[in-house]
Amino acid sequence: MTKTMNAPAIPERKPPMKVRVIRLIKYIPIFILLVFFAFLLLAPLIWMCLGAFKSDPEVLSFPPRYFPVANHFSENWANVLKQVNYLEMTVNTVIYAIGTTIPALFINALAGYAFARFRFRGKNVLFLLFLATMMIPFQVIMVPLYLEVYYIGWLNSFWGLIIPKIASAYWVFLCRSAFEGLPKDLEDAARIDGLHEFGIFTRIMLPLVIPTMITVTLLSINNCWNDLLWPMIMASKSSMRTLSNGLAIFIGNRTDNYSLAFTAAAVSMLPMLILYLFGQKYFVAGQATSGIKG
Repeated sequence: MTKTMNAPAIPERKPPMKVRVIRLIKYIPIFILLVFFAFLLLAPLIWMCLGAFKSDPEVLSFPPRYFPVANHFSENWANVLKQVNYLEMTVNTVIYAIGTTIPALFINALAGYAFARFRFRGKNVLFLLFLATMMIPFQVIMVPLYLEVYYIGWLNSFWGLIIPKIASAYWVFLCRSAFEGLPKDLEDAARIDGLHEFGIFTRIMLPLVIPTMITVTLLSINNCWNDLLWPMIMASKSSMRTLSNGLAIFIGNRTDNYSLAFTAAAVSMLPMLILYLFGQKYFVAGQATSGIKG
């Protein structure tokens, strides 16, 4: 028996130092430009976070001071807890966000799967009409939607907050694009094995678009967490306030507690920041694969 001898690996030659220096110099202007635009995007966020450590005179001082002179965070946070029921508003926001996201995942994924994999008359026209709703601002439909919820009797309830926010044309569009990128042989093989349509959706297709589902989860939770207008319309009782409309009371016609508003906003931002850091890999993958078509 003859033994095959493995050829020795050829060591990779590094480019000369002069070439590497030229490459580095070539990318310096691009790097500086990216840093500049990143600073423009992050400057308001950094200003808000630093404002949580300032007092009101420091926040309103002119010329403005970027960094705080002393640490007033504990004092600001104590005043926030005295003026608003932060724990209750956080619980309401969590119920609103999770209660909207869980059924939204199922319903929008079903709709996207139907538009992507089924053939029926008028499918493309119906999908275009469905996408056309994305061009309608929420301010246009909020009064009819409010009247609808009012006559049903869902004012100041989680049903009124959650049910109108479940379906979204954008979520359906993402799910449809993700399902369209899957090969048709998978569902054909499942049908031959005797699996019903709902089983094909739940057992075969849905696990293959997990990055898109995580993307929808992150975006849905973030939208609900930062939603101001709809909870403000629906939740007239203080016991139903969410974080967004509850923290808005620090800035108004009769009050301007900017340091307290910055402190409460910085603390309320932490859960979304942590959630995005853990799901960033799947979020990027979901946004990338949702545009692939098979």
